[in-house]
Formats: sequence, structure tokens, C-alpha cells
Amino acid sequence: MKKLISLLLVTVFLTALLAGCGAASDSGEQRYAWPLGTSSPEDTVTQIYAEKFAEEVSRLSDGKMKIQVYPNSVLGGDRELLESCADGDIPFVVQNTAPQVTFMPDIAVFDLPCVYDDIEDVRAAVDDKDFYTQIQSVYQDGGYDLLGFADQGFRVMTTNKKVTQLSDFKGQKIRTMENSFHIQFWKCLKASPTPMTFSEVYIGLQQGTIDAQENPYEVIVSNRLYEQQDYVVETNHLPHLISLICSKEFMDSLPEDQQEILRQAAETAKEYAREQSDERIDSRIEEIVASGTEILTPDDDLRAAIREAAQPVYDNIAAAVSPALYNAYLGK
Repeated sequence: MKKLISLLLVTVFLTALLAGCGAASDSGEQRYAWPLGTSSPEDTVTQIYAEKFAEEVSRLSDGKMKIQVYPNSVLGGDRELLESCADGDIPFVVQNTAPQVTFMPDIAVFDLPCVYDDIEDVRAAVDDKDFYTQIQSVYQDGGYDLLGFADQGFRVMTTNKKVTQLSDFKGQKIRTMENSFHIQFWKCLKASPTPMTFSEVYIGLQQGTIDAQENPYEVIVSNRLYEQQDYVVETNHLPHLISLICSKEFMDSLPEDQQEILRQAAETAKEYAREQSDERIDSRIEEIVASGTEILTPDDDLRAAIREAAQPVYDNIAAAVSPALYNAYLGK
């Protein structure tokens, strides 16, 4: 796979060269586009985040610094992108934090369920100076430079069973990612979590292999999963955070003025992506409601019951990550 990634990168740079964007000119002006890889399709907040970042880098540098975005796993899937970024082969990656836990165990702090009910509280928590300094150190130890977090709101549940109390989760076969903490969370609710490749989810719902699934609204609508479900339950159990990371080796090789341009561009792109996420969620909800699928919002009693049931997940994550990082994310 690493040979394949290397071949793809050679192709990327040769294409840029043939397009008149080769190496640096005698004046020092950048003559090629640095690649930024994602595994997401074009019509996503991930793509919006990546493209806005590239646009701002070009604007702030008066066109002297250029970034080319490659979506749809063109440069590799999540794991390959992370490996190539750490090695310095791909300077920039935009992706969900979930795949990063394998490489950086402390990232599991974002798997703490039902910590926040409002996405603005999540944003305040990850932007908090103390927390951000600590999480930046985690990324740097992994070989990356963190440039910020955008999001796609919260992950919510879709199902064919009306959920109004804790017992309604019992026995539901719900598709999850291959993440031990995600699986444990649903087991704590007495559901039956079933890890499954995402490409199989729609058919799984259609054929009854699974009863339910969980994803942010963006994914639910773009893949039309609501067509096979009667309800969306706003469990808001996890924020769907999207990280913008840079190879630390690459960042360290740049002069300070270029590093500052990247950080300024990342800040603007983050805020823009968050605004776009909020707007897109509102439109996605309208589409779901218009289809006849009902959206259920758990009351305070049910949210409290879910948090209480999920306490073992908190205990396991607390044992797996830095205590200071854990407390900082919880605002302690």
C-alpha cells in the first residue's frame, strides 16, 4: 500500500509539473501545489474545510503558496493518509478524528459519550487554550501539527423503533464503526452493536441485517439512509469532529512567515466550515422531515439515563488517556 501511495504522489507531482507548476522558481516562488488528502466525497463539510483552507493559503500568500485538494481517497484511505502525512509524503490531511485513535490513543478523549448537548459547547471545549495546547502535543508526538477542528455536528441514531426511554435501545442491532469505545457505549444501552463497512449500511438496513445506524445528519442525508428508517433519534452521543493536520516534518521545514500563513488560513477555514455545517444540518433536517421520517429529541430524563448507563465507557477512556487531557475536555 505504501508503494501505491508513493506512486500516486509521484503521479500528482508529475501532473503538476506538466501543468506548469513544477519546483520553485529562481525567485523562490512556489511552482507546485502541495497535496491535501481526504477520504471524503466532494459534497461534504470535509471538502468545504479543505478547499477554504487552500483558498485562504493562496490569498494570504498572494498566490505564492498553493495547495491542491484530493478527495475521495485518491491519495489513500484514512489509515494510508495518516501514515503518509506522518512520513512527510502528504503535507496536509483533513479527516474525522475516529481513525486517529489507533495512531494516537489519547484521541479517544473524543469518544467520551454525551459530554455536551450543544455543538457550540463542543467547539468552545476543543478551542480552549489549555485543552488545545495538550491535544496539539498529542498530535506532535504522533508526527503531526494540528491546525484546528471543524465538525459536522453530532452523530445521531436512525432506527425503525420509536425511542422514548432507555429500555427502547435494548436489542436493537445498530451498525457502528470498528471502535471499541463506540461498541461499548451501545452495549451499555443494551443495544446490539454490529461493526460493518459503511458501504454495506444502506443494504443492511434495507434487508434487515441491522435495525439502526448512527452518523451525522450530513452522512444520513447524502447516503439517503433515512429512506430505510422511520425515526432519527437525536442522541447527540458524539461530536463528529474533523481535524486539519499537517506533517510536522513539513511544517518545521517552512520559514516562520509561511507557518503563520498556514495557521491564519486554518483559523478562517475552521470558522467557515463550522458555519457551513450549521446551515447544512438545518437543510438536511428539513429534507428528512419532508420525507416523512420523524425526528425524536430525547428529554432531559432520557439523556441523564444514557449518561448514567454509559459510565463504564467514561471509566475505560479515563484509564486510556492522559488524566490532564481528560479533565480539560470535560472542563474540569
